[in-house]
Amino acid sequence: MHLVPAEHAGRRTIDGHRVCDAIAAVGDPERVRAWADRFSLLSDPGRLSLLFALQEAGPIAVSDLAVASGMRDTAVSQALRLLRTAGIVEGEKDGRIVRYRLVEGPVSALLKHCAPESAAEPGPG
Repeated sequence: MHLVPAEHAGRRTIDGHRVCDAIAAVGDPERVRAWADRFSLLSDPGRLSLLFALQEAGPIAVSDLAVASGMRDTAVSQALRLLRTAGIVEGEKDGRIVRYRLVEGPVSALLKHCAPESAAEPGPG
């Protein structure tokens, strides 16, 4: 099946079948935008540090995340608010304490592939 849009049909291609494969891989522009937005959230080192901590530590309070990440409580809260709005984390209230956890989904699956190596593992040498 030839997937080249009609408005681009007159353009010269080298490997037409590869163009069709590439168009199929790009897919829906809204899906691309959604992933770009996710990557934008992950591009901040502070937010990424929080996500790695949540992935490893499970439900954890804001103040504990601040200690673990070296960030201020207010910065952690602001980052978690963005991540919660995006559906990447969720909070569980326990009295006055809210513990956050990573939501299973595409971002958590991605994080499993790029998590830092454990500090407990012996290094080379």
